[in-house]
Amino acid sequence: MTPDREIRIRKALEDDVEEIRALFEAVYGKDYAFPQFFDAHFLKKLIFNDDCLILVAEDRGTGRLLGTGSVVYDVGAFTDLVGEFGRLVVHPDGRGLGIGNRLMEERLARVADYLHVGLADNRVEHLFSQKISLRHGFVPVGYLPIHNGEPVALFARYFNEALSLRRNHPHIAPDLHWLANATMDNAGLECDAIVDDTAASYPSEEDFELEEMTGRAYAALLAFERGRLRDRDIFGPVKLHFGMRALERHDARYMLARRNGRVVGAIGYARDTNVDNAVRIFELIYLNEKPVRFLLSQLDRRCREEWQVDYIETDVSADAPRMQKTLLELGFLPTAYIPSAVFHYTERLDTVRMAKFFVPVSGAGVALVDAMKPIAEGVIARFNQQWIEPLLEKSLPETPVFSGLNREQRARLANLFHTARFEGGDWLVREGARDGKAYVLTSGTAEVVKNGNTSADVLRPGEFVGEIALLNGAPHSAGIRALETVVGAVIDQQDLRGLLLARGDIGMLLYRNLATGLGAKLTRATANPDQAREKP
Repeated sequence: MTPDREIRIRKALEDDVEEIRALFEAVYGKDYAFPQFFDAHFLKKLIFNDDCLILVAEDRGTGRLLGTGSVVYDVGAFTDLVGEFGRLVVHPDGRGLGIGNRLMEERLARVADYLHVGLADNRVEHLFSQKISLRHGFVPVGYLPIHNGEPVALFARYFNEALSLRRNHPHIAPDLHWLANATMDNAGLECDAIVDDTAASYPSEEDFELEEMTGRAYAALLAFERGRLRDRDIFGPVKLHFGMRALERHDARYMLARRNGRVVGAIGYARDTNVDNAVRIFELIYLNEKPVRFLLSQLDRRCREEWQVDYIETDVSADAPRMQKTLLELGFLPTAYIPSAVFHYTERLDTVRMAKFFVPVSGAGVALVDAMKPIAEGVIARFNQQWIEPLLEKSLPETPVFSGLNREQRARLANLFHTARFEGGDWLVREGARDGKAYVLTSGTAEVVKNGNTSADVLRPGEFVGEIALLNGAPHSAGIRALETVVGAVIDQQDLRGLLLARGDIGMLLYRNLATGLGAKLTRATANPDQAREKP
């Protein structure tokens, strides 16, 4: 079968609903994060929705559907001219026929005249969708460690006047420059961002009353201009003036700040409990700057303490260094930089997607095209550093191999660690394995297993295992098995070697401590072999 002669790409019809549903089930299984795509009524609504284009790939000979893909137009604030290229699904029986490429080509042909920016959330379980995006002019702009229920690589493509309308020389906080430089280079732009390290974050004030928005407060907020019409720092798919009906359709809510009975600010957010267990901030409105940090802090607190969500995210103007710095101080980090992402007045602005995770994130087990790897690795490294450093702040001074390191040296070392989680019975390391990894246990307990025999020695938080494997690549002399759920901070020999080449002061202390520790083990083993502790 040749794809040009046998496969027809066309718009989806109402009669296709059952086959589209079956496509999602065949590709994703019954545990798909979006069960609504197994709902015939939901799919029928999408087919008739003017804000969504759904295409199907039909086998001309049999009439069977072998693939589908969509473009959703309302992911921006209606006038932003942003579309999401999503839900590209090819049945296993249709792979190798070029269906994915043809669905992308047809989507582009149908919507190119109507968009400025196309976004694609590509899966990282495999390279299939990423390669299709690259092949059709999409470029990497971000890596989202958790999004739509799984990690995704974010790609963007520009149409028509999108880049010619872009505001040049955005002002960004220093911690965002690495990502801005990477994504602008991918988009063929010279990085013109101006690093603003002098902008002050928004002030911290607490004497406000907090409440949820009611219909009466809605009218009062419409009179506010700052953050809504001018000095807009945060962008999202809806705005206050779209009306209560549109807000309810997007499950959008507002949290208000009052002072002396008067509304002085509001933060708009949408809470997703079905897929992501996340909160997304889409608007921040204020009479003056005083309630800005309070509203952000209170929403952060509710996410962490009351709702226990996994993360909170928002899209911030690249020309809002004060907001960027405030969010950085609250623990948010950048995950994507999208040039020319939103339309504001007469020009398009760059945006930075910033997120705060309340759960550890991992870059393990993902497949990335080469162009995405620097962005993904940079994002994951910064979140791991943020998550691990407080844990290691306590563990490292109490771990003998790291004794004598000062705070700056510990911070440099902590940058090399990432988190790993093991359930009871899982092996952290196996005896004889030569993986060059070592662990600091941050929670849980584990046991030592030597020659198939379990030692009475139990490893607890703060214990360091694998020091010899870490420093000289030797095989692990014993295995380590989790007795319960264990979270460990992992460091790799190659990463450590690079640091030691640059920082001889840290290397000298590590090797000194290792020699001291091995000497103590040898003394114990000579005095009483049964009590010698074997650290693999």
